[in-house]
Amino acid sequence: MLCSNNSTSPLCSFGSPWPDLNDGLFYNDAVSTSSDSGLTLIHFYSSKHKNSAPLQGWLQRIHNGQITIDGEVVKEPKAILRDGMELVYHRLPWREPDAPYLLQVLYEDDDMIALNKPPGLQVLPGGLFQQRTVLMQLQWRASKGSSSLAIQGSHPVPVHRLGRGTSGILLCAKTKVAKTSLAAYFADGTSLIGDSSNANMEQSKTRKISKIYRALVNGILNQDKIIIKQPIGTMRYPGVAKGLYVASPSGKPALSKVEVLERDSQLNQTLVQVEIESGRPHQIRIHLSFIGHPLLGDPLYDVGGQPMCFDSEHEDESFAEDGGYERPAKPVPGDCGYYLHAHQLVLSHPTKNEQVIKITAPLPSILRTQAETEELM
Repeated sequence: MLCSNNSTSPLCSFGSPWPDLNDGLFYNDAVSTSSDSGLTLIHFYSSKHKNSAPLQGWLQRIHNGQITIDGEVVKEPKAILRDGMELVYHRLPWREPDAPYLLQVLYEDDDMIALNKPPGLQVLPGGLFQQRTVLMQLQWRASKGSSSLAIQGSHPVPVHRLGRGTSGILLCAKTKVAKTSLAAYFADGTSLIGDSSNANMEQSKTRKISKIYRALVNGILNQDKIIIKQPIGTMRYPGVAKGLYVASPSGKPALSKVEVLERDSQLNQTLVQVEIESGRPHQIRIHLSFIGHPLLGDPLYDVGGQPMCFDSEHEDESFAEDGGYERPAKPVPGDCGYYLHAHQLVLSHPTKNEQVIKITAPLPSILRTQAETEELM
């Protein structure tokens, strides 16, 4: 179904309920280097994929018959690998954590679709969420449709990410040309932040995309407007294989423009609007916590743009039922509970550059000003 892009038309939604179990996953490896040839099966997996499971977890998976060599199940951990062998690990189906599935269409044409993502829904597969994602709902929608996209086996794909706990506008491309253009819009905005030359300052004034968020933060911001230029880098953190993004003087440049919309001294919280001119992961959460005002309900980031609790040296060797690591006891980036909403997006059309599109995602009640609430009533 192609939803109307007429702003006067009612918004439409789509989505299919999640099955109880996902389909599991198959991970392929090949023994292709002299350093791998001669290793035992258990050594190969426990060293090459130590982020997936501890040693005892990989032993359990091998004994369960979840690994094949050249198509044959092998349950002997000390089996010797030889050059050219093909290995497959079968991650058994599991029930993914609860997640919403309905997606509201804010805008759609032949090149792109803008969705209103609910909080609690992951955009792309990762970790425990391999099926319960925006991407899977887009694939299912395309397979049910009668459009040329469905016939070609194509489907829209997100061109940027929103945190699992973040709601609001998610932009997806429906064609390769649109995907290339939209991805460039996001990349160009980020690349300009680190260059203070006059040429790039002028370019930044004519950016092809502008992103405005609403957020609710702890404490009262005294200034009406704040520009945050704190770089963002990574640090080792349990449960986050590639490192946790944090405020770091040695990180990459990032810029956020914060404007106070409403202060509530009784509840000690402030409603703000944030425009980001770069797209670092968790940028708004990090920047607002860096200036001493973490998002209300954020379980991870504390004052200073750092995690609330941290012990990088502790490695937990316990494993879950499927052999993988237990869910981290400490907060991780995908945990929800904070209030952050991608509210407005203004962009040049990816294939019709002269056309400027403004997309707005309705605000959750907690992120409306008192005047906006009264106007709706």
